[in-house]
Amino acid sequence: MIQDIVLVLDCGATNVRAIAVDSQGNVIAKASIPNTSEPDKANPHWHIWSLDAILERLAGCCRMVISQLSGYKIRAITVTTFGVDGTLVDAKGGLLYPIISWKCPRTIPIVENIARYFSAEKLQTISGVGQFNFNTLYKLIWLKENHPTLYYKAHAWLFISSLINYRLTGVMSTDRTMAGTSQLLNIHNEQFSGGILDAIYISENLFPELVSAGEQIGTLTSEIAKEFHLPAGIPVISSGHDTQFALFGSGADLNQPVLSSGTWEILMVRTPHVNTHILPHYAGSTCELDARKGLFNPGLQWLASGILEWVRQLFWQGVSPSDAYLQMIHEALSVPPGANNLRMNCRLLTSEAGWCGITLNTERRHFYRAALEALGYQLKQNLSLLEKISGFHAKELILVGGGSRNYLWNQIKADILNLPIKVVNEAETTVLGASFFAWFGVGCYESSEKAREQFSYHYELYTPGEHQEVYHSLIKNFI
Repeated sequence: MIQDIVLVLDCGATNVRAIAVDSQGNVIAKASIPNTSEPDKANPHWHIWSLDAILERLAGCCRMVISQLSGYKIRAITVTTFGVDGTLVDAKGGLLYPIISWKCPRTIPIVENIARYFSAEKLQTISGVGQFNFNTLYKLIWLKENHPTLYYKAHAWLFISSLINYRLTGVMSTDRTMAGTSQLLNIHNEQFSGGILDAIYISENLFPELVSAGEQIGTLTSEIAKEFHLPAGIPVISSGHDTQFALFGSGADLNQPVLSSGTWEILMVRTPHVNTHILPHYAGSTCELDARKGLFNPGLQWLASGILEWVRQLFWQGVSPSDAYLQMIHEALSVPPGANNLRMNCRLLTSEAGWCGITLNTERRHFYRAALEALGYQLKQNLSLLEKISGFHAKELILVGGGSRNYLWNQIKADILNLPIKVVNEAETTVLGASFFAWFGVGCYESSEKAREQFSYHYELYTPGEHQEVYHSLIKNFI
């Protein structure tokens, strides 16, 4: 009996992957090939993406996956990737300039001098998106200032997901969630902002029609089908920015915050309400469009596991990272809450950063415990800010990402927040989220939510424990 699957093409900064998912959200087959940006020939310190190389890697993944899919029929293909990056193209989709990577520093001077074009505060109030130097807005300004003649030749600006989708289908489009990362939209009406575009002398006509997640962009062309070893004519369904589909794929409902814990922690929520007027007052704040129309994803981000890695390198030199973290957790378990009055200010990029309460009895285990606790209090403060930005009250927190594997840190977070924490035991939340919209897009389910209901989520639960009162009494030292 032939079974149906959808194929998610996931283009990440470190790997590109092709993953086959059935209608219950089960991964049937997957393949992965390393991905990397390249130095720009114009400047070795600049970073660009090669679209041809990305397509070749995706093709390689598809050829590996299709060999595992005997007895399966591919109902749809969908593409998810990182945000903001893209380039100008001609009427035939030819690149007029290399794709500037989000890792490239060339736009930093543009951000620092954005007031020449527009008030930074007003920009975020309109677009929701924070002042990050990799934003699409700054790439467009950089191209305008350094290669102005390209705009006379340009037929369109295509985000990287749309560049891939164009190669798959021959149809130009703009993924709505990708546009939501650009700092070019009026996030409240979900359309490109005339005020922002006028300020940088760019026409809205530069952007193809917005398509929402779940909408069909086109079908797989015979040429690309041959290269990918796939059947021609497969519907290509829009998804877009990986963050939005990771949120949806985590199982989060409205007003249920999700913390992605890694080198940086990113705290976001799916909500119908956002006060963008207060966003500019908080460093690391942003707001993007949710995968579903009419919803927003406000969020805050801050350095997290990067700080813990710094502590590891200071005190556990010569120990492999995997062994070191086991030692760190084991040693920190012997330290009582409050870390014997050792306190860390984890705002490492400010003059206030540092440690307080060091004595001759302070050991490395105290430093690690203090770092975990300081990051827990920073999470508490940022969750309160997110509640203020979107007018909700958190009843629990969903936790995903590499940091969620640290059971001591998870328990400290639950105690400091005085909230249950649900750790998702599913690594492929982005792919899951994109697949749910693909199944909806081909009519298998009446909505993406109905598709998500078919998947059985499993969580590891951390509830506030015996140390919650101790942490509550210490909060005045951190917030």
